[in-house]
Amino acid sequence: QVQLVESGGGLVQAGGSLRLSCAASGHTFSGDPMAWFRQAPGKEREFIAFINWMNGYTYYTTSVKGRFTISRDSTNNTMYLQMNSLKPEDTAVYYCATGRAPYPVTSRLRYDYWGQGTQVTVSS
Repeated sequence: QVQLVESGGGLVQAGGSLRLSCAASGHTFSGDPMAWFRQAPGKEREFIAFINWMNGYTYYTTSVKGRFTISRDSTNNTMYLQMNSLKPEDTAVYYCATGRAPYPVTSRLRYDYWGQGTQVTVSS
């Protein structure tokens, strides 16, 4: 069974940095995209970034481009999200996900497996 476990969230001041990790087990990710989403209170879960596990291709939503970097370490089945220049509007629960459903990689519907989430709070 696939398990995804996020870690690395916390409280940081605006302009600061955090690195989130997503440890994956029970699955071979060859060819599957892995992604980060986030959900702020009262808002829908939104796509942030994805990475192609095999070739490392990445794609970001506009609001985080140039500030966030998604990466993966195939040797330990872990995906990362390096977040720099954080803003109060980045405050949310961050989730990692993977899946093969026939939807765009930016859609929640693509992803069959989700982690439990990790809270990121950015103070002004």
